This record gives sequence, structure tokens and C-alpha cells, in this order.
Amino acid sequence: MRAVFYEAPQHFTVSDVPTPRPLPHQVLIKVATCGVCKTDVHIHRGEFISEFPLIPGHEFSGTITEVGSEVEDLAVGMRVAVDNTVLCGHCYYCRKNQPLYCENFYSLGCNGPGGFAQYVVANHDKVFAIGPLSFDQAAMIEPTACAVHGLDRIALRPGDDVLMFGTGPTGIVLAQLLRHAGALNLVLVGSDPVKLAIAGKLARADTLLMDRSHYDLHRNAIDHRYPHGFDVVIDATGAAEVLQDCPRYARRGGKIIVYGVTHETDTMTINPYQVFHKELSIIGSFAQTHAFDRAIQYLQLGLVQVDDIITHRFPLEDFQSALDQVDHGSGHIKVIMDLQNPR
Repeated sequence: MRAVFYEAPQHFTVSDVPTPRPLPHQVLIKVATCGVCKTDVHIHRGEFISEFPLIPGHEFSGTITEVGSEVEDLAVGMRVAVDNTVLCGHCYYCRKNQPLYCENFYSLGCNGPGGFAQYVVANHDKVFAIGPLSFDQAAMIEPTACAVHGLDRIALRPGDDVLMFGTGPTGIVLAQLLRHAGALNLVLVGSDPVKLAIAGKLARADTLLMDRSHYDLHRNAIDHRYPHGFDVVIDATGAAEVLQDCPRYARRGGKIIVYGVTHETDTMTINPYQVFHKELSIIGSFAQTHAFDRAIQYLQLGLVQVDDIITHRFPLEDFQSALDQVDHGSGHIKVIMDLQNPR
């Protein structure tokens, strides 16, 4: 089969590799689509939880072509998506029922073979039928699951005022979830006017354009419109300089949510007296486990809309172009690899 294969960080080929065979508890899936996100850029650089050699791709869906001898709940021909997280079940955190913190966290596409390939194997308990969703929509299940986990971490109270920086794909999904969860004043700040307009429409949110060369413009606008600040302030940009600013917008008792993926070496300065005096909470949101079922239902019911989010598609052979688009391209929101229609 054809696959993106990394021998080491920043060194990959699109080449022929052996087609995997499912173990008795696994299924073989012919991949239809696989989303490309900023995490894949981090993995390309050897960051995040990446291990090499590696076939990346963690946002994939497709059709089951073979089932293992012990699999009874799935069948050949089913259209499915895969929760890429595989948890050991026996480490310190798993035994405390905190699976996301698994000390042996194994993630298809991050430190195990993933979906930038024509075929992938997955454990049957991590495979979900997608029903009427298209494969394009199914490429957004994993990002939606991460947003569902983010909503869990935020623990929003109905009537909370929320400010979020960033209008990338998962930010746009999280904004919709926040609206459905009861956010009162929901304000989105982003530097791309097209993304900002789409996010504002889908989440029925107020929007402010960010000029990354003149932060005082949006700072002053926020201070003027919302002088008492916000109950929840979210960074979904992954930019440390944006995250650095978040505590200034939080009202007393507020929460700062670190949702975007920064570079591992990034740092920020916190005023401890501000955290003490305002009783601020700083909360991280990393990936997801056990959120796929809810993500699929949000998409199937149309409570989360993603059709306007997918803007660019590439065949597997053009993986470098897709990666470049996500890393430093313009005009995109969600980029997917389309393995149904190879060139």
C-alpha cells in the first residue's frame, strides 16, 4: 500500500509499505479521508508525543475491509471512524480511572501507525460507525472529540461569558459547543477575517479582528465593550504571546484555558499576585479519550456544523503540499487528505 512514512523527524517519503494485517481483536480499514492539523506539523518536527519510524495521520475514517476472528460487533463494508487513542489500562493513571494521562499513551498517527496510508488497522473497541455522515464530515470527528473534551475541562456554567482567541477548525467547533452549552456573551477574536466570519456565524458569536502587529487594537476594543472581563478566557491559537495576554481579560474567579498547542519550548510569564487576588484557575485541555460517541452525535444532529470548514484537499502523494498549507499557507481552514480519489 502507499503511505506517508517517516524514518525520522522531517524525513519522510510517500512510498510503498506492507499492508497491515488485523489481529483477532482488530479490523482493517481502507482509509477514505484523513485530516491534517497543526499537531501533524508538530509531529513532523519530532514534537508532541511523536515516535519514529512513523506513519502519521490521526483524524481518519474509511470502510472496513477485513475483521479479526474475535470481532463480532463490526462487519466488512461498514463506514467508520477511529478513536486513535489506545490506553494500557494498567499504569498508575489508568488504575485511577484517568485514562487520558496513561503513562503508555499510544496514539495512532502520533506514536503508532496512522491514517496517512491506504489502509490502517485499529482495535475493534475504538471503531465507530459514522452513519449518514460523509467521509469529509467524518474527518472532523476526532477534532470534535477534542473540543468535547475541552468543554468537559471548561465545565461551563450556563450564563458564563466567554472570550476565545483563535478560529482554526477545532476552535470553530469548540465555539459551537460553547454556544450550545449555555455561553451568554461569546466573543471570538481571530486574525483571519474569513475564518472569523464563519466562526461568528456558526456559533452566533460577537467577533473582533486581531491585528498581530498591534495588539492594543483588540485589547482596547475588548476593554471598552466588556469592562468586567469574562468568566472563561480560552487560547485556541497555540501562540504563546496570545496566551500571555489571557489573564488580563479574566474577571475575578475566572478560568484561563490552554487549548491550543504551543511549541514545547514556549514560555509565558504569570503574575502570581494576579492569580492569587483574582482567584484565577489555569486549565489545560490535551487531546481526548472517550469523547468519540458524543462527537459523532453532535455532528449527526447538526449541532456542530463542519461543511464550511473543509477548504482544501490533497491526494496522498501531495502530503508535502498539504503540510505546507497547514504550516504556513493562507486561505485555508481545514485541510484533508483525500484517499478516495487519488491522482
